[in-house]
Amino acid sequence: MPDNNFAAQGNCGNFKEAVCVNAGRIYDSCSDKDCIDHLRVYFPDTAQAKIEEATNVKCRGVQVVDVLMDVESVPFNKGFYSVDMTFYFAVQLDVFQMPCLTPTAVDGLAVFTKKVILYGSEGNVNVFTSDQTCSCNPSCTYGKDVTPRATVQVVQPICLSCRMLDCCPPRDCAINVPISVAGKFDGCFCPMETSRIVEVTLGVFSIVSLERTVQMMIPVYDFSIPDKECVQTNDDPCELFKRIKFPVNEFFPPRLNEEDCDEEDICDCD
Repeated sequence: MPDNNFAAQGNCGNFKEAVCVNAGRIYDSCSDKDCIDHLRVYFPDTAQAKIEEATNVKCRGVQVVDVLMDVESVPFNKGFYSVDMTFYFAVQLDVFQMPCLTPTAVDGLAVFTKKVILYGSEGNVNVFTSDQTCSCNPSCTYGKDVTPRATVQVVQPICLSCRMLDCCPPRDCAINVPISVAGKFDGCFCPMETSRIVEVTLGVFSIVSLERTVQMMIPVYDFSIPDKECVQTNDDPCELFKRIKFPVNEFFPPRLNEEDCDEEDICDCD
C-alpha cells in the first residue's frame, strides 16, 4: 500500500490526505526547430488557375491545419517508439496578376513529414471503461492502450520566403489529401497539369511528447473553492470602458530593453 503520510515527509501544515488519480505521465519529450526549405505549395483547381496567370506571389501567413501521427515500437530497442508526423499547413498568398493592381488572396496546402524516436516505456495492458459513449465511436482507443500516446505542440509557423517557379515543360500535379484537411479549402485537389508552382520556406517550432495514463498518488490540501464572487455586468458601455486600462504603450511605444519587463515590474532602464 502507498504511504499516505505525506504531511510527515513534507511538513505541510495544510495537507489533508493523499489520493490516487489517473493522469497522463510524460515519459519522454523533445523540442525541435525546423527550417523547411523548398516546400511545395499545392493549390485546389480554382486557385491553380490564378497561379498560372500570376506575375508574382507574396506570403501573407501560414497556419497549421492538422498533424497526423503514427506511433510504432522500435525493433530491438524496448521501450522506444518512433513517432511519424505529417504536418498540413494552410499557406495564405497574395497573388499579383497585373502590376499596380490589388492582389488576389489564394489559399494553398503544404505538407511536411518528419520522424522522431522517444522513450515511451513498456505496457501490455488493455484499458476498458464504463463510459458507454465510447462503444458507438469506431475511433475510440479504449481497450487499445499498448502503445503510448503522442502529442505535438506547434506554434504558428513563420514564412521565411516565397517564390514562384516555372515548370518547363508543364508537369502533372497530384497530392493525396485527407478529407478532414481538404474540406478546409475551396475546390478540389485533383490531378492537373501546371506550368507554374510555388515554393515556400517555413520556420517551425514544435514539441513532441509520449505519455501514458498511469495511477499517481498526489497530496490534497483542500478543495478548490473560488475565493471571489462573480462580477455582475450591466449594459452600460461607459462603465465597461472605465475598467479598461489606459493604453500607455500605444502612445509611447516601449524601447527594446523595456519590452522584456513586466508591467508590474520596475525596469532599471537608462
